[in-house]
Amino acid sequence: MRKLAIIGYGQMGKLVDELAGDYGFEIVSRIDPQKGTEVCAGDMNGAEIAIEFTEPGAAVNNIRKCLELGIKVVCGTTGWNDKLEEIIKEVTKHKGALVYGSNFSPGMNLFYKIVESAAEIMNHSEDYDVYGYELHHRHKKDSPSGTAKQLAQILLSKLKNKEQVVYECLERKRTDKEIHFASVRGGEIPGEHIIGFDSAFDSIELKHVARNRKGLAAGALQAAWFLLSRQGCYNFRDILGEL
Repeated sequence: MRKLAIIGYGQMGKLVDELAGDYGFEIVSRIDPQKGTEVCAGDMNGAEIAIEFTEPGAAVNNIRKCLELGIKVVCGTTGWNDKLEEIIKEVTKHKGALVYGSNFSPGMNLFYKIVESAAEIMNHSEDYDVYGYELHHRHKKDSPSGTAKQLAQILLSKLKNKEQVVYECLERKRTDKEIHFASVRGGEIPGEHIIGFDSAFDSIELKHVARNRKGLAAGALQAAWFLLSRQGCYNFRDILGEL
């Protein structure tokens, strides 16, 4: 069994705890500020690797502390990518290892590829316009989600007639060069993401629905095992094929 620390003991941290043994990990540390534990040598208990699910304001500092302690990190927190370049430098400086991603669900990462292929196909038809929307539980701290942003960037990179994504409420006519991607927060919805292509004649929708959050925990644990023998910085989407 390999030694794993869980940073953040909310719903995702508890799911990682539940599944860890099935993936060959022993939980040696559960970092939860409400219980008085923090990312430090005394509380990490010799962990080789940590899985981090907290919030954007805490994630960057947690990653830095782990790297300083020589602990590899899988970060499932979204909303901190504006600091990614700084963190990549920290990974290099400490000869550490990090896997990050907008979504650790293997199914969602396959959905990324489906959307990418669909957008390439739609470049050959001017009849269809694209839109997107996502739904998440009321507890989610970021809006739009990191997954929504990733899907929007895929569309932007593949659709030749689109130049910008708009996430906020539109109080004007949307321009032809824009993609509108809306967000809904309510209840206990694990996560739904929809990409639509609409014409005057018909409508095509691609949809990913998460039944629960266990897929995210399983993906993070797979990423942790991948990282044990490696150094460097990896996007979960890029290593999915190896997993």
